[in-house]
Amino acid sequence: MPAVTVENPLTLPRVAAPADAVARPVLAVTTAPSGFEGEGFPVRRAFAGINYRYLDPFIMMDQMGEVDYAPGEPKGTPWHPHRGFETVTYIIDGIFEHQDSNGGGGTITNGDTQWMTAGGGILHIEAPPEHLVMSGGLFHGLQLWVNLPAKDKMMAPRYQDIRGGSVQLLTSPDGGALLRVIAGELGGHKGPGITHTPITMIHATLAPGAEVTLPWREDFNGLAYVLAGRGSVGAERRPVHLGQAAVFGAGSSLTVRADDKQDSHTPDLEVVLLGGQPIREPMVHYGPFVMNAKEELVRAFEDYQKGCLGTVPAVHGMTDKGPQDV
Repeated sequence: MPAVTVENPLTLPRVAAPADAVARPVLAVTTAPSGFEGEGFPVRRAFAGINYRYLDPFIMMDQMGEVDYAPGEPKGTPWHPHRGFETVTYIIDGIFEHQDSNGGGGTITNGDTQWMTAGGGILHIEAPPEHLVMSGGLFHGLQLWVNLPAKDKMMAPRYQDIRGGSVQLLTSPDGGALLRVIAGELGGHKGPGITHTPITMIHATLAPGAEVTLPWREDFNGLAYVLAGRGSVGAERRPVHLGQAAVFGAGSSLTVRADDKQDSHTPDLEVVLLGGQPIREPMVHYGPFVMNAKEELVRAFEDYQKGCLGTVPAVHGMTDKGPQDV
């Protein structure tokens, strides 16, 4: 799981919660069900079964893979619409190409992130490049959906290309944890992602037996999802493993610990840590649209059918599928 790493984490800035921080308790641990997305690539629905009041402003998150494709097997998604939220695609292993009807796009690979603000409406496609389809290979990533407040739902679309080398790298006091700040802020250190809704997104790698207690904004919620390995969360050391999400309660710090022994194919504990300022507005979600009322969902479908959410570019390099194939 390469993403972005360093040989010696002790060369990085160190971050830890202050001694008087209030530890966040673990309210629940859930296990993600498996399924398929797009043209048939495997996913784990990371937040399935978690009440939205604990997720807000996050809507859903899929762990894509980890899968080692044979030649001819890699899959993506056809052209499809979005309105009312932001999609964050983080690639840990492998390559994905993105293109949208607003002119955004590019190739993302180990440690890169594409941050697409759908706003009032956009069409996009995500697919492995042709050479990867031919050769096969390892693929692993995440897609996170972040809600937009009502005042921003119909804003103009925007695309951010966040290269892996631009993420803020931090470590724990003993160097046992590598912390990649993709968006938001941790201990005064800011990540490169620009967000409309205040959030923090971190990919943490903990060596066997390592523990980290991080400062966490009290007005944010707190979530942890295990990408690989085994460990525990909270001061109470609630066990977690691959495919499980932990929901934290109120407080000003959160704790994650890696088990002393990991599986043979997983040398470290890999965790995504998420926090955000709840929007606390009505949310209705159906398919590719996230709005505040059912009537707005109906309008989104009508606008899509009328071609108001954009058009597929006449020339593109990934697929010949158009919106009629969605």
